[in-house]
Amino acid sequence: MTPPPTSGAPRRHVAVCAFPFATHAAPVLLLTRRIASAAPDVRFTFFNTDKSNAVLFKSAGGGSVPDNIVPHGVHDGVPEGYEFSGSPVEPVGLFLKAGEESLRKSIEEAEEQVGMKISCLVTDAFLWFCQKIAAEKGAPWVPVWTGGASSLASHLHTDLFRSKFGVQDEGLQGRDNEAADMIPGFSAVRVGDLPAGIVTGDLRSPFSQMLHEMAFRLPKAAAVAINSFEGLDPDITRCLSAKLRNFLNVGPFALMSPPPATKSDKHGCLPWLESQAPASVTYVSFGSVATPPPDMLVGLAEALEASKVAFLWSMNDNAQAKLPKGFVERTGGRGKVVPWAPQLALLAHPSVAAFVTHGGWNSILESIVSGVPMICLPFFGDQILNRRFIECVWRIGIGVEGEVFMKTGMLNALKKVMVGSEEGKKMRENLRVLKQLAQEAVKADGSSTQNFSSLMEIITAGKES
Repeated sequence: MTPPPTSGAPRRHVAVCAFPFATHAAPVLLLTRRIASAAPDVRFTFFNTDKSNAVLFKSAGGGSVPDNIVPHGVHDGVPEGYEFSGSPVEPVGLFLKAGEESLRKSIEEAEEQVGMKISCLVTDAFLWFCQKIAAEKGAPWVPVWTGGASSLASHLHTDLFRSKFGVQDEGLQGRDNEAADMIPGFSAVRVGDLPAGIVTGDLRSPFSQMLHEMAFRLPKAAAVAINSFEGLDPDITRCLSAKLRNFLNVGPFALMSPPPATKSDKHGCLPWLESQAPASVTYVSFGSVATPPPDMLVGLAEALEASKVAFLWSMNDNAQAKLPKGFVERTGGRGKVVPWAPQLALLAHPSVAAFVTHGGWNSILESIVSGVPMICLPFFGDQILNRRFIECVWRIGIGVEGEVFMKTGMLNALKKVMVGSEEGKKMRENLRVLKQLAQEAVKADGSSTQNFSSLMEIITAGKES
């Protein structure tokens, strides 16, 4: 995808480099959309794979993306004629292997088309090699961390954790519950909660090496932006502010940079919710990437059936095919299963009382700003650490572990989270406090708004404090 040159001469030319996997690129585009709207005389070239850009800009809606954001294709790293083995991490490894060279080439193409050198690189934090490119160009590097402050702090302290726990290539071998409380805000964290790649997992994989190199490079950034708000993790924010230049909470994006309004509800989720009693429905969704293992899927379905609670379950067609036989028919009177749902609108609906989620960061923030407690079933990455914070730090939900006792665990979780229980009431009280802090952060004089202004100055004017 090679865009035509833009008309007129922009004041500055900013490169935005996305990580084209999972849900990383969407929040980076949301942030870019907000910045570009506030700086219409600055050209933003959005570097991403053609495949990811095609999906991203279509889902964003044509009219919602400012004209000064122009997509530009980057090679996905897959050699011609390459045959995949089926590993889900294989495309990531190929992209990372070719990433630095591909981006350099694409940036040079865009500079020639626009007739202006890049003045700043805004990138997904994973793309650590963009620090090298920015330094060579004499331009600020502004990485965006799309997860939470706790996971970022984990990676920045990788060597500290390794010095205490070592490198556990073959698992923690009974050490899961040892305290990992060596940094501020981690008093409730166990070593088993830390994301893979810090002390466990294949530390030689391209992904683990990428994260370790990223942690080394981030202190060199002109600013690090994060989709969060200072009131959520104040101790961790102070810790990261001491390690990084201009550590800027500029979220939650669901309030600061909300996605384009959509009227798409072709599966009739909202009308169905209107027919349900207030605070009676459990909404279930694991995002567009994560799919529960078969045993977990069956256990969850059995729990929903046995609980007798009303539910709305968003899941793709492949996952639906793995549901217990007759599940949809047996629960049809109080349940609805759809391939896609307008999540933010559903969470804001008064009929929704609980959210069963994998614990992805975007979903957590959307749940907080909607005031809906969570039941968290994590799969990988930062989701296990997020579950710990949901349950034991913020106390706005409950985690469910393992697949063997999934049905029993889910039934117990539903009883605790639904409105009638004392635990559920306490979770909602905690959510009300966090929701108010989030709303205050995005006010005109709020911390996220002020941080966004600082970010704008660095990106569009090159001013660093």
